[in-house]
Amino acid sequence: MVWALLAVLVAACNGNGGVASPTATSTAGTTEAPTREPGARLSTVEIVRKLRPSVVQVVTEGAQLNVFGELVPSRGLGTGVIIDAEGLIVTNNHVVRVGDALASRITVTLADGRTLSASVVGADPQTDLAVLKIDAQGLTPAELGDVSALPVGADVVAMGFALGLEGDPTVTRGVVSAKNRTIQEQSVSINDAIQTDASINPGNSGGPLVDDRGRVVGISTAIIQGGENIGFAISIDLVKPIVEELIRNGRVERGFLGVRFTDITPSLARNLGLPAEEGVGLAEVVAGSPADEADLRPEDIIIALGDTKIRNSGDLLEALRRHRAGERVKVRFYRDGDEQETEVTLGAQPE
Repeated sequence: MVWALLAVLVAACNGNGGVASPTATSTAGTTEAPTREPGARLSTVEIVRKLRPSVVQVVTEGAQLNVFGELVPSRGLGTGVIIDAEGLIVTNNHVVRVGDALASRITVTLADGRTLSASVVGADPQTDLAVLKIDAQGLTPAELGDVSALPVGADVVAMGFALGLEGDPTVTRGVVSAKNRTIQEQSVSINDAIQTDASINPGNSGGPLVDDRGRVVGISTAIIQGGENIGFAISIDLVKPIVEELIRNGRVERGFLGVRFTDITPSLARNLGLPAEEGVGLAEVVAGSPADEADLRPEDIIIALGDTKIRNSGDLLEALRRHRAGERVKVRFYRDGDEQETEVTLGAQPE
């Protein structure tokens, strides 16, 4: 049985193929934060004034192989958000990479025009998040929000250095089109993503999605290729624990199962006559992996790991994040229409 991914995503960054060079320019100016009662709704202008000091441009340099196998210089551009007065910045993992490796040089440009070298504190390819560190004074960290209190239909503003345009970041406005989306593309799998119709373009990657109080509720990460007004941001509720672990350990330590998988949906279950309308279908079990040693097989449908019900790939990844290498966990699954259970000794997540 072949499990097909249902969405084709492209990273919303100017990529490793170079920075666009449009002719339009703008002049950065100084801004003052709005004076409002705490928690009061802000206009778009007030949101921009509040967030502008916290939004930075990230430029990466490195080398990667071209189609002829030759190493050629590569430059990429993205956006970041200051989250700490000591110089910590959150952005996307794909922003800080050139090809499969971390960029050899990363610079950050602040709202006041200062351009500084940045180092990578930690990066997590699976959630497409990274934390940078700069050595600077007088920084303004962004206020972080809470997605659990953010309703579908709420107004949001996206900010980022779209298309490499010079000057201040591009500002677009929209609504929360949906919540709890799962983004799955190559090594990236993000649960509880925010879908928005606020325009997100190449260069926006790592930039903030902001609620009407000026609080960051998401980090822009992807757009659907060929889709119109469909962009995604990583929920700040996911960003917070991932960033904390990156700061603490430099990486996110997850239990490793050793499988490739896709989501089971009601329509897929009906079409294929599957016994479960939700869960995670195994497309491949890596030879010698913990899953292989526990006799999990392709076409098994995982419905629980430990005490966690598995409805989709996001649930599985989040459950694995809560367990460590060496732990034994029970896995419930369907095989040939029968519900079964096994125990798996989780391995260490490969580098």
